[in-house]
Amino acid sequence: MFVSEEKTSPVAAHADETSRGSVASIDRDAVQKVVDIMRPAIQADEGDIFLRDVDVETGVVSVELTGACVTCPASTATLKDGIERILKKRVSGVTAVQHVGESLSPAEEGTIVSL
Repeated sequence: MFVSEEKTSPVAAHADETSRGSVASIDRDAVQKVVDIMRPAIQADEGDIFLRDVDVETGVVSVELTGACVTCPASTATLKDGIERILKKRVSGVTAVQHVGESLSPAEEGTIVSL
């Protein structure tokens, strides 16, 4: 019988080691390492990313996108298709990634047309 060995990243392997048991647990340090790996690519586009929270019970990772990411129309795609996909692949237990950031102040809401 042929058994193929699937390769996993060192971060994912570390997360697997720390999540053994009946309830999976996310290693916050592993999440931070992956965010740090992604940061230069985001900074190259004049943005930045910061890890804000890791909910170990639900697997939801909260990040804050800043700089050009705040006004970029592609930031939602970057968050879901890029950041979330990479974190799910590299860190065991991650179920979703959400953006948490400051909302617009009342003076910034709307456009000239809607005022």
